[in-house]
Amino acid sequence: MNPPPGTLTGLLTDPASRAAVATDRSGHVPATPPDGVVRARDVEDVVRTLRWATEHRTPVVTRGAGTGLAAGASAHAGEVVLDMSGMDRILQIRPDDQVAVVEPGVLTADLDAAAGEHGLFYAPDPASAAISTIGGNIATNAGGLRCAKYGVTREAVLGLDLVLADGRRVRTGRQTVKGVAGYDLTGLVVGSEGTLAVVVGATVRLRPRPAEVATLAAHFDDVVTAAAAASAITAARLQPSVLELVDSVTLEAVDAARGSSLRSLGGAVLVVQCDGRGAGAEIDAVGAVVGRSATTWRSTTDPAEADDLLATRRAALPALEATGDVFIEDISVPRSRLADAVRGVQAISARTGVRIATVAHAGDGNLHPVVVVERGGTVTEGPAWDAACAVFELALELGGTLTGEHGVGLLKRTWLRAELGQDCLDLQHDLKRVFDPLGILNPGKGI
Repeated sequence: MNPPPGTLTGLLTDPASRAAVATDRSGHVPATPPDGVVRARDVEDVVRTLRWATEHRTPVVTRGAGTGLAAGASAHAGEVVLDMSGMDRILQIRPDDQVAVVEPGVLTADLDAAAGEHGLFYAPDPASAAISTIGGNIATNAGGLRCAKYGVTREAVLGLDLVLADGRRVRTGRQTVKGVAGYDLTGLVVGSEGTLAVVVGATVRLRPRPAEVATLAAHFDDVVTAAAAASAITAARLQPSVLELVDSVTLEAVDAARGSSLRSLGGAVLVVQCDGRGAGAEIDAVGAVVGRSATTWRSTTDPAEADDLLATRRAALPALEATGDVFIEDISVPRSRLADAVRGVQAISARTGVRIATVAHAGDGNLHPVVVVERGGTVTEGPAWDAACAVFELALELGGTLTGEHGVGLLKRTWLRAELGQDCLDLQHDLKRVFDPLGILNPGKGI
C-alpha cells in the first residue's frame, strides 16, 4: 500500500482500520482496502479532509454506518474513507415548528425516539432504522415501512449543510415547510450517494404522532395472491401508513430464527397499518378488501400486538442472512404490476435454480427480491448474479426502476443507460462535474 501523499491530520492507515471500512452490507468485497480512513468528529475535520483531497487529487468515499446494500460505500486502494458516524448529535428539536436539526451520524431510530418525547415522529422508517444513519438515508433517499403514506427521505429533508469537494461550506434549502427560492439543490443532493457533496447537517421535518393506530395481518395461499391483494387495497383508494409483503421463503427463515410458525398459516403475509383518527374504520375497510382472497386475517389496536406483527417484516433480512450469503435487490414497479413482478421473480428463481426470497414495501410497489446462496458463495457473479440481472430486466419490462431506495452504488451502474437513456445520463454527468470538477467524491458510484 502506498500511503496518500502529504500529511492529513487524523488519517488512520493501520490494516484493521482500513479493513473495517472497505465494504458495506451489499456483499461486494473490493480487491484491496482503502489507503486510510478519517473518522470525522466535527465539520472542520470534513473541511480539512476535502481540502487535502482536492490538493492531492485523492478520491474520498463518504461512509455512515456501512449498512448500504448497493456497494455505495465500498472503497479500495487509492481512495480514502471519510467516516461520518462520529458526528452523531441531535442539535435541535423544535416541536412548535415540527423540525429537527441533526448531524449525519445520528441513527434513524434515535431521532424518531427523541421526536417521540415531544409527541412527534420522524417518518422515514427503513428496516435498518436501528443501525442506519440519517446521512446514509439521505445519500440513498431511503424509504422504509411507513413510506406508503409519508413518502421517502426526500419528503422529510427541508435543508442541508454541505461541504463541497474543494472544502467550501454551503447551505441548501430552508427551515420552513414551504420555499421555492432558487433551484432545489436539497432535492438534488438527496439520493446522490455522496457523489456531489458531503452532508454535515440536515434540517428534517417531523410529524405529529397519530392519535390512533390499527394493524392487520392477512395470510394467503401464495405470494402472487397476496401481491394482488396489496394492489387491490391501493385501487380501493385506501392509504395505509404501512403495507408490507413477505413471501414463503422469508417466512420459513423467520420461523427458524424466531421459533414461530407463520409459514403454517399460508404462503405469504401482508402486514398493514393505518394511522390517524379513523384508523380503526380504515383497517376494517382494508380487511374487507383482503378478506376476498386471504385464508385468514386479524387486526388489532394493541401496540404490543402491532409490534409483534411488524416484527415479522423487520426480522426478514436478519433471518435470511442467517441462512446464507445474500444480495438484496431493490426494484420498484407500478403498484398495479406488483403481482406480475412477484410472479416474474418466482419464474426467474425456477429458471436459474437460484433461491430468491421476496419482501416488499407493497404500498408503493418497492420489492426487495433477496438472492440467497450458500455461505461463502458469491452473489455478484455466476448464477446468482445472472438471476439478479434477470430481476433488473424484469423491473424495466414492467415499467419500473432498478432501485427504489437502496441506490445504484457500484453494482447497478451498467444498467442505468437502459433506464435513463444516454442523453439523461450525460446531463447527470454534467451536473456531477459542476459540484465535483475533479471527480474525487465517491468515484465510480451512482452514475
